[in-house]
Amino acid sequence: MAETIFLFGYMGAGKSVIGKSLSKSINYDFYDLDNFIELKEKKKISQIFNDFNEVYFRNLENKYLKTLSQGKEKKIISLGGGTPCFKTNIDVINNTPNSITIYLKASVSSLIKRLRDGKNKRPIISHIKSDNDLKDFITKHLFERSFYYEKADFKINTDNLEVNEITNLIKSVLA
Repeated sequence: MAETIFLFGYMGAGKSVIGKSLSKSINYDFYDLDNFIELKEKKKISQIFNDFNEVYFRNLENKYLKTLSQGKEKKIISLGGGTPCFKTNIDVINNTPNSITIYLKASVSSLIKRLRDGKNKRPIISHIKSDNDLKDFITKHLFERSFYYEKADFKINTDNLEVNEITNLIKSVLA
């Protein structure tokens, strides 16, 4: 089994929830890249965006992705939705020895349902008011990011599945 498992996907696809579940199930360490950045920077992601900008955040993201991917322990790293798409991140991910990438794929309608109520916690969508605007934003973003997401070793559709079902699907591809 791979030593490092990277979870890709759009925000709201379930990367953090699935990552935690999978880490308990296979006894791997779990890292949420966004939480790791917040811990190291002692600031919320939204505060980093507000105090600086997205480019500054993407530089931090690249720095901490390199740090996490170099660790030798067996681990799962839940990436931010944009992580594979910026800087040299896809190269960092692909060049991590003994690693595997999994794209947790969700439909636009599922993502809208999952993101609608927590928009204010997500700086990239906090300004969006209506479901129609959110749908347009997600659709455009998915189109732009799918080039990177589709490079994952495995793709798992998370629509209408419970956490334990997704965890079991991932375990079956890891076996």
